[in-house]
Amino acid sequence: MARVGSTSLPSGARSEFGQTATILVVGCLIGILFAGSTIATPLYVIYKQQFGFSQITLTLIYAVYIVGNLTALLVFGRMSDQVGRRRTAVIAIGIAITGALVFLFAHGVASLYVARVLSGLAIGIGAGTGTAWLAELIAEQDRSRATVIATIANFTGLGLGALIAGLLAEYVALPLRTPFILYLAVLVVVVALLAFARETVHRPLAAFAQLSIRPRAGVPSSIRPRFVAPAVTGFGAMALVAFFAALAPSVLAGELHVTSHAVAGVIFLELALAVALVIALTRSLSSRTAMLWSLGLMLPSLALLVTAQFVGSLAIMIASTATCGVAAGLGYRGSLQVVNQIAPDDRRAEVVSAYFICCFLGNALPVIGIGVLSTLISSTVASLVFAATIAVFAVVALVFGLKYQAG
Repeated sequence: MARVGSTSLPSGARSEFGQTATILVVGCLIGILFAGSTIATPLYVIYKQQFGFSQITLTLIYAVYIVGNLTALLVFGRMSDQVGRRRTAVIAIGIAITGALVFLFAHGVASLYVARVLSGLAIGIGAGTGTAWLAELIAEQDRSRATVIATIANFTGLGLGALIAGLLAEYVALPLRTPFILYLAVLVVVVALLAFARETVHRPLAAFAQLSIRPRAGVPSSIRPRFVAPAVTGFGAMALVAFFAALAPSVLAGELHVTSHAVAGVIFLELALAVALVIALTRSLSSRTAMLWSLGLMLPSLALLVTAQFVGSLAIMIASTATCGVAAGLGYRGSLQVVNQIAPDDRRAEVVSAYFICCFLGNALPVIGIGVLSTLISSTVASLVFAATIAVFAVVALVFGLKYQAG
């Protein structure tokens, strides 16, 4: 029976890309997949008008993405270890293409739900595969470099997806079609490049029938007190990102009276670039320090966000976006590294999976809460409740983070 999970590089055929070229392709893979999750961000306002659904439906369309994420994490999280990085990446791209086609031909709310689930599934499978692939390609040179490259690709893709879709929606005909036609073309190019990428799983399974899909996620009791701070930090960081991805266009149109789809795309690009830059520029900052700074910055960033809505100021909205981006970037990078530090070697995959479940929940639950509250009270007050909730979580995480050392 074939040995599974070996990560030594094969001698390789001449047709394969070299290591540097493969790193670039894998970075593009991660960025393109995440771009697919925000292409709809500046388009939600148009979908809402065209299909006539409510604010709560809008938030549910965004949040159903977590179904695909969790399925990928719990069921297919170990697939690329067993069948190979390249084959799994091609599967992820295939799912992303299917999701984009559903968006392209969407004629109702049901189509949007299906497309978002497929998008979440593609990203959950592809991002995990790409991150592991980068770690193996870079190997012992610099273990933190792979995480930095993957995370920068992640958030750069998120920002560019929203920006390009916003520009196309504002200035090009067929705003609900053109962005996805372009996206499909880029996905096809990535598939073509993956055909030449270097495989790092030396002897993958020959048949998918041998694939193990047993879910693995958990936190040993010995590290649970120390796990609270990074888990809640990841939750809060992703909640900030989700707010801008799902609700910022509605906030801009409703409270700030800015209806340009391009501006909505630029606002999310600002957030994504702030996250990517802070991760790239703070590599020398210890993981625990980055996490604690993130928790401290969440409070003023949330205050700026609520203030922007109450006074209807685009300038304050821009400032709050930058501050939220810094807080989310420090929080995501710091908390993930803390989790890697405290996780026992023999249960690392389970602990990291549990951490990502917290992140995915942060990406969905607060947004759903705002959507529900917006049907009962004003959207500004709903955002205030959101800010207060995340602030409480941040304070709790800060207390646990200060009390329990990471190491």
